[in-house]
Amino acid sequence: MTIKLQIRRIGGTIVHHLRITTTNLHNGPDTLDELLDRHTVKNDNKRDNEEDELINRRRLTSTRREALSLYRDIIRATRFFIWPDSRGIRWRDVLRENARKEFEDARFENDPEVITRLIIGGRDAVQATIDRVVEKQKRQNDE
Repeated sequence: MTIKLQIRRIGGTIVHHLRITTTNLHNGPDTLDELLDRHTVKNDNKRDNEEDELINRRRLTSTRREALSLYRDIIRATRFFIWPDSRGIRWRDVLRENARKEFEDARFENDPEVITRLIIGGRDAVQATIDRVVEKQKRQNDE
């Protein structure tokens, strides 16, 4: 889902224009089974060690790509949080700092199932947050 908010001044009034398009935030797997299948380790004794190493490298690259894509989506989504918190710091900056901390905490995680759960949870949280922002903006536009 892509959200664009344009604020213009026409004459003496401020006009808000919200454009919402529904597209996926990423081009990753479509189902949970596909995501788990891509990131879980399978036991197959027919391959030799070199093939296993190549497959593990590809899997790690894929996981890193998904994590980086999620991080970028979080940064994009935080653009809409421009109001300050009780300390006077913009929510955008607070959310970005927290996202960075979460990613740093999980940086050295090796278990593919844990990594997959973290990515799925992050995607769900970003999507739910964007949906809430869109709903609130729609309510404000209707008023």
